[in-house]
Amino acid sequence: MKNRLQHVLCALDAMERTARMQSPLHRTDTRAKLLVTLVFLLTMLSVPLVRLPNLLLFFVFPIITCAMGNMSYGTVFRRSLIVLPFVAFIGVFNLLYDREPVFRIGALVVTAGWVSFFSIILRGLLSVQALLVLIGSTGYYRLCRSMQRLGVPAVFTTQLLFVYRYLYVLIEEAMAMQQARDARSFGRRSYPLKVWGTLVGQLLIRTFDRAELISRAMLARGFTGRIPADVSEHPVWKMRDTVFLVVWCAALVLLRLFYPVETLSTLLS
Repeated sequence: MKNRLQHVLCALDAMERTARMQSPLHRTDTRAKLLVTLVFLLTMLSVPLVRLPNLLLFFVFPIITCAMGNMSYGTVFRRSLIVLPFVAFIGVFNLLYDREPVFRIGALVVTAGWVSFFSIILRGLLSVQALLVLIGSTGYYRLCRSMQRLGVPAVFTTQLLFVYRYLYVLIEEAMAMQQARDARSFGRRSYPLKVWGTLVGQLLIRTFDRAELISRAMLARGFTGRIPADVSEHPVWKMRDTVFLVVWCAALVLLRLFYPVETLSTLLS
């Protein structure tokens, strides 16, 4: 368990280090990247479920933006697989209720439920990949700060940032408790359910206490409920930001309106 918690901390730290890299995507204004990501999500999610080939075209966005940000698309793709069980659980019900035949592959009949099932999985993967690229090229703090500058209520952006920071507090406290338990267990690996319930309760209390100390420290330093500006932040909108926004928005709208095939059955017929 301790190794898993350390792995999570290393993954969060790697994401923050990736956000401090230098590349054309990193130098693009965060507001432009955020707006393009929103347009991507709107256009991609509005594609009808039966148009699976058209949905595949939207993989162009994470692949190209990863290349612009000097990030590995393979790493982004592997991290996006974490959402696979959740979207699969949502889409599996389509297999039961939507049994209209769409096409045949030999003796195998593929129903509309299978088409919509894979469509839901692709939507989930694409959504997570777009968010990973956005956070990896921006950083969570700058992202929340840019959302606040775009007019999102400060109470919402501040809570998002606090949830992210609370992960560190939760993981560090869990690692400390795990180390203390290992020091007193004499090699024992399994514990009754009652013991695990006590550990979870103590973890919750300890994280609340530490969060309260952090809150008092922030208030003592003049925290007003809004995310303060980063001293290294240069919120100057440049021509390249306009070009990035216009080109990607136009390309995503064209991908949404472009139908190379009417349905998956037309492609395979």
